Amino acid sequence: MKAIYALTSLLSVISLAAVAPAQAESPQPIVTIGTGAVTGVYYASGGAICRLMKESRTKHGTRCAVESTAASVYNINAIRNRELDFGIVQTDTQYNAWKGIADFKGQGAFTDLRSVFTLYPEPLTLVVGKGSNIKRFEDLKGKRFNIGNPGSGTRNLINHVLTAYGMTTRSMIISQLKPEQQISALCSNQIDGFAYAVGHPAPNIREAIQTCGGQLVSLSGPIIDRLVNDHPYYAIATIPAKLYPGTPHEIKAFGPVAGIVTSARVPDEQVYALVKSVFDNLDEFKSLHPAHAGLNQKRMISDDMAAPLHPGAIRYYKERGWL
Repeated sequence: MKAIYALTSLLSVISLAAVAPAQAESPQPIVTIGTGAVTGVYYASGGAICRLMKESRTKHGTRCAVESTAASVYNINAIRNRELDFGIVQTDTQYNAWKGIADFKGQGAFTDLRSVFTLYPEPLTLVVGKGSNIKRFEDLKGKRFNIGNPGSGTRNLINHVLTAYGMTTRSMIISQLKPEQQISALCSNQIDGFAYAVGHPAPNIREAIQTCGGQLVSLSGPIIDRLVNDHPYYAIATIPAKLYPGTPHEIKAFGPVAGIVTSARVPDEQVYALVKSVFDNLDEFKSLHPAHAGLNQKRMISDDMAAPLHPGAIRYYKERGWL
């Protein structure tokens, strides 16, 4: 256009300018999905959703962008503040936001929060250094331990476990590293272990094991059983034997489920487009990350979700005869 302007008369320029608005295309709406660290499963899952939305964009006309964030608590707050449209959030964080408790006590109940669908279980996984002599959760007393960065679902979950065991963050020498920082800290002997709520298999867990001999520690027993019974958004989980190198036995754990949430203010058409893009191509979605392999539509729309379903999601589920 600059070359044309340079070679045409002023009258031609004015004519072009006059018709330009009529010829310009209306900008396509864009939805943003808050995830987690770039090395985690949240980011990969958000990327998979955006990929499917891009493939079907000619049908719904909505663009999709994935953002790396501090995970669950951050995503909820960003959705509430209209900085994000969707977020991947643990079910316990969703429950707390809906009720206005724990991390959200000062803000009150997030009544505009809406569920879309759930994804995979996220057991709280304990990874400890070789030679740390940590065999159970109680052994963390006095150890150098990463409890997760503020605003993450891991941090919220580990606080529940500490309370259940009658411990506090003063019981250990804590660090608050992000997921992408904790592996190098473990392998350089800066910490004795870390906790991470994540879907499995997780590349960063594998890296910690392969790089410096990290070991998985089970979280099980009467205390954990009571914790799960008292909190409906938690469930007992098992990390299968041999899923990771050097783990010949299954690892007992517990945790929430990851899910997609949004706000009531997000238009029905945009939520419908996201849901349709995923469920119309569920087999492809499952193939895009190992943590998706066990997904099935029945559980994805029936697992416990604290907030009500968004009308855009309900529309699609009813069309499929699932509701």
